[in-house]
Amino acid sequence: MILNVSGRTDIVAFYTSWFINRYHEGFLDVRNPFYKKEVSRIYFKDVDLIVFCTKNPLPILDHLNEIKIPMVFHITITPYKKDIEPNVIDKKLIIAAVKKISSIVGKEYTVVRYDPIFLSPKYDLNYHLKCFERLCEQLDGYINHIIVSFIDEYKNVKNNSKILNIREPNEEDYEIIGTSFSNIAKRHNITVQTCAEKQNLVQYGFIKSDCLTPNMVFKLTGLTKMKKWTSRKTPYCDCVEMVDVGAYNTCLHFCKYCYANYSEKEVIKNNKLHNPASSLLIGEIESDDIIKVRKK
Repeated sequence: MILNVSGRTDIVAFYTSWFINRYHEGFLDVRNPFYKKEVSRIYFKDVDLIVFCTKNPLPILDHLNEIKIPMVFHITITPYKKDIEPNVIDKKLIIAAVKKISSIVGKEYTVVRYDPIFLSPKYDLNYHLKCFERLCEQLDGYINHIIVSFIDEYKNVKNNSKILNIREPNEEDYEIIGTSFSNIAKRHNITVQTCAEKQNLVQYGFIKSDCLTPNMVFKLTGLTKMKKWTSRKTPYCDCVEMVDVGAYNTCLHFCKYCYANYSEKEVIKNNKLHNPASSLLIGEIESDDIIKVRKK
């Protein structure tokens, strides 16, 4: 079993204490986001690999030596300022953390996500090209790979349309991004790919791959039989199946493009229900909950 920690929220940034408590306790519970009374119980003895996805890896750095399960890190570093990412910490601190993680888990398993890309009068093509070049310069020798994606029209994106002020990219934009990003990354011995995008930019120098491939899982775990992540509703994703242990509407970064939050009021409400000692990320197990052990 492969844990995704997490695509639904930033557990590492805001809930590391809970995750480490659960790891030492030996199990965690995940409430089904669509059938609230259904709870999956996951025992860490059944976990083969943990994929940490975060914008702020600092809280978990001092705990990495406690975790005896193979790890992959996907660390998002985007060029946006406080108007778009009000609670994301200083990018210099994130880059320093990437370097430390790379020295612990290896640069092959330390992946940076420049994700999502959107174009606006403030964040135009030239802005992205300069920021991407600076990012690759700073991470030269510490990572092998960067994953990019383009913004999607989620509910939160629609709600924040006036702040984002997005301009729809055209084919020329894709060509400039694809060609320029490929050339910049190549100069720093880094490869670039898209994530679940129809516009995969392979024709402009990107590689065609997935965010978590069977080959990477095999190298870390020895597993040879893996399922495709079919719960992702996109024909452009062939990632290995992962189990997300997060909860929607719980990320306090409040990024204006976020797909996992649709209401900041709900985020604040849910965060108040968080108990680092609970088996659930949000709230407690209730008497009428149906708990099923997730099989390896």
